[in-house]
Amino acid sequence: MTRKTLKVALLQETHRGSRDANLDAIEAGLREAAAAGAELVLLQELHNGPYFCQRESVDEFDLAETIPGHSTARIGKLAEELKLVIVASLFEKRATGLYHNTAVVFDRSAAIAGKYRKMHIPDDPAFYEKFYFTPGDLGFEPIDTSVGRLGVLVCWDQWYPEAARLMALAGADLLLYPTAIGWDPNDAQDEKDRQREAWVTVQRGHAVANGLPLLSCNRTGYEADPSGVGAGIQFWGTSFVAGPQGEFLARAGTDARELLIVDVDMARSEHVRRIWPFLRDRRIDAYGDLLRRFRD
Repeated sequence: MTRKTLKVALLQETHRGSRDANLDAIEAGLREAAAAGAELVLLQELHNGPYFCQRESVDEFDLAETIPGHSTARIGKLAEELKLVIVASLFEKRATGLYHNTAVVFDRSAAIAGKYRKMHIPDDPAFYEKFYFTPGDLGFEPIDTSVGRLGVLVCWDQWYPEAARLMALAGADLLLYPTAIGWDPNDAQDEKDRQREAWVTVQRGHAVANGLPLLSCNRTGYEADPSGVGAGIQFWGTSFVAGPQGEFLARAGTDARELLIVDVDMARSEHVRRIWPFLRDRRIDAYGDLLRRFRD
């Protein structure tokens, strides 16, 4: 990676009520980011609609779309017009009965530069993703772009150090996480605080352990459970950019739409990895048990 500084943008948004309304808001955000000089824009997870995984319903499969398709055509056209590298996040219909949670990358062009299918799929109250998504089958492969090799992962992947490490070992220059995570409104405030801080901390740890900048873009706003069973989710925003020692470079608020723009010093990874050579000191001869589910 030879470039010194990269201006990045994270578009933290709310659900606007429909796919087209959400894409209109995204277009406005992309234009604002481009006008501010951003070169790379990260969007939140499943940005085209509500976070539909609060319930299990076959009707929600109507939200899925092919890749390429309507949304990739519109976002790709903007990537080409605005000369942006864009990381989008879609509910992919690969075939009837086969769906993925898929990140799509555009490199200043209408053509798709690459995609990543979410590997770790949660199944928890209000996050019933295993009903909808088949685990990814593209592996942990960075996507080459004009601004560097992007180690794109998605939401639940962010809790797994193995995913970040494998992207780093494959030569990623940055780690990027489109995200949809929030609180149960019925939780006590101290529990909410612990959850949000854990989410931030684990990702900062990935930046530190791999000596890489990290971008995490979350949605914000309250979304009711359409089944009426749960209390809904208050998405906590807090999108942020961290440097290769986990330092905050920029951080959004919790409860409003925000376009976060910051310069990332891409030369710092070289310096940090020289003083903290974690990759050099890995004991790859002793890690065989990582391939076991649990050591009984």
